Amino acid sequence: MAAEGVGDFAALERRLLAALKQDGARLLEQLLNDPDLPRCPPQRRTGEQPAGFRTKAVLVNLGWIQLRRAYLYNPSRGQGRCPQDHTWGFVESYSPEVLRLACRAAALAGSYEAASQDLLTYAGLEVDAHQVQRLLSQVAPMMNGWRQRQGPLRSATAGEVMCIGTDGTGAPMRRPYLRGRKGKKGRRARTREVKVGTVFTHRQPAQPDQRPERDYGSTSYLAAIVSADDFGPLLRNEALRRGMGWAKTVVFLGDGAVWVWKLARLNFPGAVCILDYYHACEHLSLLSAALDGEATAPAKRRYRLWKKWLLQDKVAQIIRQAKENLPPQAQARKQARLQIGYLERNRSRMLYQTFRTAGYFIGSGVVEAGCKVVVGQRLKQSGMLWSRKGAEHLLAIRCALLSGWFEDFWNVYPKVGQTSALAA
Repeated sequence: MAAEGVGDFAALERRLLAALKQDGARLLEQLLNDPDLPRCPPQRRTGEQPAGFRTKAVLVNLGWIQLRRAYLYNPSRGQGRCPQDHTWGFVESYSPEVLRLACRAAALAGSYEAASQDLLTYAGLEVDAHQVQRLLSQVAPMMNGWRQRQGPLRSATAGEVMCIGTDGTGAPMRRPYLRGRKGKKGRRARTREVKVGTVFTHRQPAQPDQRPERDYGSTSYLAAIVSADDFGPLLRNEALRRGMGWAKTVVFLGDGAVWVWKLARLNFPGAVCILDYYHACEHLSLLSAALDGEATAPAKRRYRLWKKWLLQDKVAQIIRQAKENLPPQAQARKQARLQIGYLERNRSRMLYQTFRTAGYFIGSGVVEAGCKVVVGQRLKQSGMLWSRKGAEHLLAIRCALLSGWFEDFWNVYPKVGQTSALAA
């Protein structure tokens, strides 16, 4: 049998695939360089004149090919260009399909070096790590711009409950990008806060005792290194794109930080604001410790009771009981009042029995998981230090992938490139 004469089948597969791709590259090269191939006449800019042809090596999914393109030159500016590069969506010497694979690998691999190895292993494309990073930095702004131009999309789940959440997590940065920033407890800053937002939908449970479940594939993510004032409108626009205008109820989940509720008040004024239940419990634990002593039996009993009260809309009773049992020690009294103030500020956001009865989520686990998935798994690897733009470009691609619109962008590319930075 012929198969018995094959010693290394894996090597045979690799050689055969390489030969097929090489033949395919030559056929594609001949096709694209055929002078009889129909082409749209290039739109000349003011002052441009035909100036012959230019040859360029381009890496496509099949390998390297040589392309001969018409060249336009502007004598007054001393500038020239090949319009066909923009028409076909090339960035530098790379085709759209190579760009797509490079961006995907860069966002999902643990490093740019790992992305380079993945491209070689899975696609047979030799693109070094620095070049992968350069390509991503040019594509990411186009992806962001395209996404921001998308109008509201009414999904199949519109009309039910839309949940919005936001949180912050640190990304390790290089020193030049930390100047003027203060670290925790007076120490030197080592990170910049990445604001992370999530938008997802769910239907209200059919039965009162059922817990809500996210609609499958409905979660979209947003991440940027900006102030809360700048992040709020970005998150609002994402919610509008996701169909917030059609939702029966909008719920905003937060961890109790002042900037979170300010963002909600300014950008989601009609939303039902809910303090994450588990953060509320953390503050109950601190309050119990301040009243009865840390890790003491009375403190544990009080904490267990108050957790039950919290799920029964009895936050007012908790506050009243805490005020009636303030400790005599100055430091403990100060800590207790601090926690009581927290409960008072968030009283209307802690009606968990009411929220559960309405069928809403009472935990912000989705956005907290988003901080780990979007930022932590890629930007917080050992030894990593980022520039602001480098981090934001990578976050943009990761958000596109995790939100499910990465391929939507490439389905309309290179038309996007023709009206963006590529056409400049």
